[in-house]
Amino acid sequence: MTLEILTSDGLSPIRHGFFTRRGGASSGVFAGLNCGTGSSDQRGAVAINRQRVAQALDVEDTHLVSVHQIHSPDVMTVDAPLTDKPRADAVVTATPGLALSILTADCQPVLFADAEAGVVGAAHAGWRGALAGVLEATLDAMENLGAQRSRTAAVIGPSISQRAYEVGPELFDEFLSDDPDNARFFANGQGDRMQFDLPSFGLHRLRRAGVGHAEWTRHCTYSDAERFYSFRRSTHAKEADYGRLISAIRL
Repeated sequence: MTLEILTSDGLSPIRHGFFTRRGGASSGVFAGLNCGTGSSDQRGAVAINRQRVAQALDVEDTHLVSVHQIHSPDVMTVDAPLTDKPRADAVVTATPGLALSILTADCQPVLFADAEAGVVGAAHAGWRGALAGVLEATLDAMENLGAQRSRTAAVIGPSISQRAYEVGPELFDEFLSDDPDNARFFANGQGDRMQFDLPSFGLHRLRRAGVGHAEWTRHCTYSDAERFYSFRRSTHAKEADYGRLISAIRL
């Protein structure tokens, strides 16, 4: 099976892709293109999957840059392949030939590009990272490389949608303590539960930060098991582990 790669005209002409789980070498609960080195999947299968992604982006395997994601606002600026995986949740570069990648399984993968300046970025933005400012920090790091926010496009890839994202009152309270206007990203659920709209919150933060273009691909990871991995869906199914989707961008 060939790889399925979702792209956005908003990031054109920069080479990029939100890869689905189709076309990979993994099996079992990881069936497909699991690129999570931190999963309990067979290392050989994950390595093959990552090689296929690198080939699709026309870079060497070692030039597929990844970080150790920790739900933080921390950003790495890179100009060469990494020999290890530093702890961060976003990465930016102005160096051609490096493919910046982010792993997700419900959280937002966000790809950034200022094509005129020749600067790209990739961010992992779950609720915690987005609230802490990882999207704005990515834009700051891109500006340090010569990008302009008004020229920058940012696209949110497959993420969990509001209808599938039930949260408790403590999360609602945390968002309201940050900004009372954040109440608009929550809808009433059953009992004291709420339904949180993570992609809309991400778009709000991006637009408030001044990006020239912001969009969500409108793919829900939870609702489409054939195409996407989902941490929450795997948890509800009481599966032992779950696969990780990869999203990547390069100059």
